[in-house]
Amino acid sequence: MADRQLQEPTRLVLTALADAPRHGYAIVQEVLAITGGRTKMLTGTLYTALDRLLQQGLIRIDHEEVVAGRLRRSFALTEPGRETLANETERLRAGVAEADRRLALGSPQPTLRTVGGTA
Repeated sequence: MADRQLQEPTRLVLTALADAPRHGYAIVQEVLAITGGRTKMLTGTLYTALDRLLQQGLIRIDHEEVVAGRLRRSFALTEPGRETLANETERLRAGVAEADRRLALGSPQPTLRTVGGTA
């Protein structure tokens, strides 16, 4: 997976779990915080991503508890998940650096304007 770019929901879930284990609702809230409120992860998207990431070994169940009669699972990154997120971060960083470089090279030059005739 290290040589493929991550889809945004996957990257956001891994990022949300990078500093601490979290349960589903806390991941949704963390994604909102990470994106400055621009991305609200839907429940179906979240749990599909969590199931896939569990199968891939990128996250693990940290602990389970019963809250208000319902099972609440908290998830944490595994070492392969941390490596995958670090690789994706470096890929994004390199892409941004290249975009910055090209923007700097392509900066429009100020043009001289003449008023009232030719020079």
